[in-house]
Amino acid sequence: MKRIGMLTSGGDCQGLNSTLRGVAKALYQEYGDDIEIYGFRDGYKGLIEGKYRLMTKRDFSGILTIGGTILGTSRQPFKNMKIPDENGVTKCDKMVQTYKDMQLDCLVILGGNGTTKSANMLREEGCNVISLPKTIDNDLWGTDMTFGYQTAMDIATDVIDKIHSTATSHSRVFIVEIMGHGAGWLTLTSGIAGGADIILIPEIPYSLEDVCRTLEERRRSGHSFSIIAVAEGAISQEEAAMSKKEFKASRAAMTEPSIGFRLAHELNEACDQEVRVVNPGHFQRGGGPDAFDRVLTTRLGVGAARLIKHQQYGNMVALRNNEIVAVPLSEVAGKLKMVPVDDQMVETARAIGISFGDGIQTKKDKKKKKDKKKDKDKKD
Repeated sequence: MKRIGMLTSGGDCQGLNSTLRGVAKALYQEYGDDIEIYGFRDGYKGLIEGKYRLMTKRDFSGILTIGGTILGTSRQPFKNMKIPDENGVTKCDKMVQTYKDMQLDCLVILGGNGTTKSANMLREEGCNVISLPKTIDNDLWGTDMTFGYQTAMDIATDVIDKIHSTATSHSRVFIVEIMGHGAGWLTLTSGIAGGADIILIPEIPYSLEDVCRTLEERRRSGHSFSIIAVAEGAISQEEAAMSKKEFKASRAAMTEPSIGFRLAHELNEACDQEVRVVNPGHFQRGGGPDAFDRVLTTRLGVGAARLIKHQQYGNMVALRNNEIVAVPLSEVAGKLKMVPVDDQMVETARAIGISFGDGIQTKKDKKKKKDKKKDKDKKD
């Protein structure tokens, strides 16, 4: 009898239920009645506290299109996993003990960066673990795409699409703040798809002066409105030059609720244009998965079941070159997949005139900026 545990951890997103379904249906197909699947409640919290239930085939029926997670989720920061309590027992100790007490053959974990680090920690402690890459940010190293990302991109793009009409009608600048703290994939792709004029992402620090210049150039050329897609983790060039401590203090002192509102405040003072902010927030993580994510999550789920069948534990199931492959957790844990500043997607955006607020519009501008820096370095 195979005994498999499953949990969903971290922020919710589209595709969690369809992934659970993919794993379960493939396992039932392979093992029939010779398998037991246990669902842990609220992510790692359920594993820590021993809160779980035996799932049935019925639990995985009718959930392909449903958003959220039938198991519930929670955030359990990795940095707290090995801090002893008053009895000298860590959360990691408790999770391993639950795993052993249940005599699990494998623990299937759905989550993003923090979740994957904890999954690798459990692997190091001797647990058989397989993880699946979840996050709308698409910032998990080792996979070309995470599930949830495509659906979130559709939602963010739809928001930008619908802003065009009101921006045009009122001749305003609209800032659309897209999710993404450490990586700008979601903002970059939805910004291109939605026809944004300026895209600001964490990987390319922006200059307020250049953003204003771009807005003014658009107005002079006869465009009465502009749309700025900004990632919630976007930073200015001044902030990029700060130490981590200085940056943290600067953000703590920020009076606006988010970077989008701060940028709006700065632009209202620096530019003679009316600026508004739209923050779709958790709408980007809500609802059911689109057709692409339903297919992707099913493929990933089947991939996880195959790894269990062949006892290839300690891996993350990933999408690479449109193939489902196994990537060692030891290679994935702790690595963030950021947008390369010379990524083809960035160059594509620049080629059609989208500004990143850094003063570079084309490859020629990029070369000029590099040459200018070289000349300055020589003089210094």
